[in-house]
Amino acid sequence: MFGALFRNLPSVVKNLVIINGLFFLATIVLQRPQIDLDLHQLLGMYYPSSPNFRPYQIATHFFMHANFMHIFFNMFALIVFGAHLERMWGPKRFLIFYFATAMGAALLHFAVEGVEIYQITGEIFPHADYAYWVITDHVNGMGYIEIEPRSLQPIGRYYASPTLGASGAVYGLIAAFAMLFPNTQLMLLFPPIPIKAKWLALALAALALYQGYANAAGDSVAHFAHLGGMLFGFIIVKIWQRNKNHFY
Repeated sequence: MFGALFRNLPSVVKNLVIINGLFFLATIVLQRPQIDLDLHQLLGMYYPSSPNFRPYQIATHFFMHANFMHIFFNMFALIVFGAHLERMWGPKRFLIFYFATAMGAALLHFAVEGVEIYQITGEIFPHADYAYWVITDHVNGMGYIEIEPRSLQPIGRYYASPTLGASGAVYGLIAAFAMLFPNTQLMLLFPPIPIKAKWLALALAALALYQGYANAAGDSVAHFAHLGGMLFGFIIVKIWQRNKNHFY
């Protein structure tokens, strides 16, 4: 059954699932003690003034995932929503939308981090030495620990922890699907209840906004990246609806 489902997927969605799967497998294989290469650190996205930041991470972080459940739910949503959108838009427009919403998610994520860092330090891109954060050998291999002042803890999190996952692009797909097929009935996995696409998108947006502002201790999810994907997805669909004679 799954083989037939996979074979029937449109080309871009299928290739995105394969690429994400390969990155996930490579992460597991290369983390073995014999190799000890952390792809999360290399390809995940850090705040621009972090010593771990590299420009290419903006384009690689949405192929990385923290664990199996993370990639499972993202790829499940990509298949469910992305397949319909690619069949309607065609592969080129769909691929543009996917990457544009992923980049938009990263942009809003950076903006929110920048505002918080500015409120603490008075600078948008403070030098890495400005903040003394907790550094552990499993985060960046530096092998020592320093405890930061309490007021600088958010900077430590942004500087030492990468942003991972295709969730921004996936939330953009959900927003687009809800705009184009608002009354389509969907069945949630957890809990297994029916819900219309428009209510699902609104509920996810409200939850992401609440969790982003709550900023609970230990919450490592980039909630504003989710909102950024939805926002850019909404804007792009509106532009395309106005310019129906233009392919892009």
